Amino acid sequence: MDFRPHPLLRGPHAQTIFGSLIPAPKLAETGEEHRVSLADGDQLSIWQHVGDQPVLVHLWHGLGGHAASSYMMRVAGALIGQGYGVLRCNHRGCGSGRGLARGLYHSGRSDDLARVLQWARDRWPNQRHLMVGFSLSGNALLLLLGRDQTALPDGALAINAPLDLADCANRLHLGLNRIYDFRFTYLCKQAVRQRIQVGYDLPKPNGIRHLKQFDAEITAPVAGFKDRAHYYETCSSGPWLPKIQTPTICLHAQDDPLIPADLWQRFKRADSVQLELAAGGGHMGYWQAGQTPLGGHRWLEYAALHHLKSLAK
Repeated sequence: MDFRPHPLLRGPHAQTIFGSLIPAPKLAETGEEHRVSLADGDQLSIWQHVGDQPVLVHLWHGLGGHAASSYMMRVAGALIGQGYGVLRCNHRGCGSGRGLARGLYHSGRSDDLARVLQWARDRWPNQRHLMVGFSLSGNALLLLLGRDQTALPDGALAINAPLDLADCANRLHLGLNRIYDFRFTYLCKQAVRQRIQVGYDLPKPNGIRHLKQFDAEITAPVAGFKDRAHYYETCSSGPWLPKIQTPTICLHAQDDPLIPADLWQRFKRADSVQLELAAGGGHMGYWQAGQTPLGGHRWLEYAALHHLKSLAK
């Protein structure tokens, strides 16, 4: 599958920024909400869409997103249109799960992915369970597959996953990447303030200006890591790629401004891990020149559907 960038959106930042500004499409039906309890008492809000195929696809959003983010809705819509069942999963405190969790989600929350998978397998044991992780969740998914192996999907798709958290955090200070740093930091601070407002005891994020600072002062201590470096080292998925046995496809853009494609050259990977490098697309933008077979110029959902069909066999 070749990706050709839209002629008016050449360059990583144009693809990334424009892709994030387009509002989410509406689905034909909103789905049914389920609440999944976690071991520490927190709950996750999950939205289920029933399909007529024996396949259930778990979708997990990226940092600052939620189950109704544009890319989640677009990929869900493409899957539903092909008869697949879908679970649109909110991380802790996100979207319709606001107020249900004290804990914060982060790049290493593979345990939450495993918990939802176990919950779903108990309810739909005859389904083939596939899992998709976008950006931050792509990293958590790869950790689940390679490091934890506590609950494994039948196939996995990781999209623009940050394999080395320290490297990616450092890149947020470079050039136009400061725009994304500001946005991510703002969303993370808002998530903490919302929890404080409903009575959860968390450090106040006042004075935090960068994501690295947020990780040092809030993410690491709240999640039980010694410090930011310990969090980044423990939760980077790159070193675990050789351990993955589950059929896995990793989709990445050659020009991703946040997660450089050359990270894939630093880490060995198992034969079960297939890398698909697109010739552009930025960070989850993927605006194509010409329409995809699904209609429109959004290549991400077309690529996701293509790869998930191969994993569903």
